[in-house]
Amino acid sequence: MESTMLRIETYEGEGYRPLVDFGNWRVAYLRFIDELIPENITQMEKHLETDEVFVLLNGEAVLFIGEGENLLGRVSCLKMEPHKVYVVEKATWHTCVLDLDATILLVENQDTGLANTEYIDIDVSTKKYIVENSKTLISG
Repeated sequence: MESTMLRIETYEGEGYRPLVDFGNWRVAYLRFIDELIPENITQMEKHLETDEVFVLLNGEAVLFIGEGENLLGRVSCLKMEPHKVYVVEKATWHTCVLDLDATILLVENQDTGLANTEYIDIDVSTKKYIVENSKTLISG
């Protein structure tokens, strides 16, 4: 088969890695990284110009969603189920926790980055919520 007809991408490393950029969209993997250990999380983020799609391919992960526009309000969490499509709406605060074996497929605008993403520091009670719920919901 000609290489111009099919391209296969994979990633076995840690953290976030774009796999395919085309036109306006990007497909990436998010895998375990020390920054997403619950005790290490210090911020949540929101993308100002795009929804972001999360699909858990394997392992375990918890998605945390924060209310509020300029300030972080109530945070809730959801244990992700494999192969379900989770759409984090544009301008929604979010973060996630992954176990060592987790791989999440991400789909977002190709130009998503620092120029159109905001970050907010989490307070002590939010950090406690993330740590406690991660330990409860992730079996590893």
